[in-house]
Amino acid sequence: MIDIHSHILYGIDDGPKSFEDSVEMVQMAAAAGTTDIVATPHANQKYAFDPRVVQERISELQAAVGRTPQIYYGCDFHLTMENIDDAVRAPEKYSINHKGYLLIEFSDFYIPKTTPEILARLMGAHLRPIITHPERNQLLQTRVQDLAEWVAQGAMLQVTAQSFTGRFGRTAKRISEVLMANGLVQFVASDAHDKSWRPPTLDEPCRLVRRNFGEAAARRVFEENPRAVLAGVPLSPEPVLIKRRKWYTPW
Repeated sequence: MIDIHSHILYGIDDGPKSFEDSVEMVQMAAAAGTTDIVATPHANQKYAFDPRVVQERISELQAAVGRTPQIYYGCDFHLTMENIDDAVRAPEKYSINHKGYLLIEFSDFYIPKTTPEILARLMGAHLRPIITHPERNQLLQTRVQDLAEWVAQGAMLQVTAQSFTGRFGRTAKRISEVLMANGLVQFVASDAHDKSWRPPTLDEPCRLVRRNFGEAAARRVFEENPRAVLAGVPLSPEPVLIKRRKWYTPW
């Protein structure tokens, strides 16, 4: 499995505090079947994003854990005008493995009315936006139709693995299932922050997705699509559409 969203670098954001904790988190990921993991520290008003520090921490951590899992460069990119302007000027700065795919995080308090224009601007700069954990965002939970329209526009969705287990509550679980059932999820990732409450493990969520949505869907969101992200190539065009529920199932 390939994890494209994790906070495993110590002392940079609200992830692990010590180098030892970072090492243990990466080892946990490997033990649970993760072969590749992207380190994605926050870039927001609270945490400054420094590419040089990120790369140094990745190299340090990789040397400590060995070849597996392979650790890649990335960013958890908060959608602010300052960040957008900077990303358009330097598309490789924030994108995963410097190859174009960009994790974008919406505010919990405000969704811009100009979101389609913002997405278009990013895509015009040869960035491929991946909207992170919409099932956990209280505003996006009620805007599934908007999410579907953004996906049709060219954006992608990444659901948090532990949402399928109920870790983030019933609503997040239901929304993750609705999105998955309608073929709107391109990636499932850990968004790990620590060793216990938000761990870097994908094995149990993968089993749930495989059981509820099929082997092909699980393989696509945990392996095939993430591998395309690391390589910076387009995703496979065939959608996974599993009509498990009606589109507007109440939640």
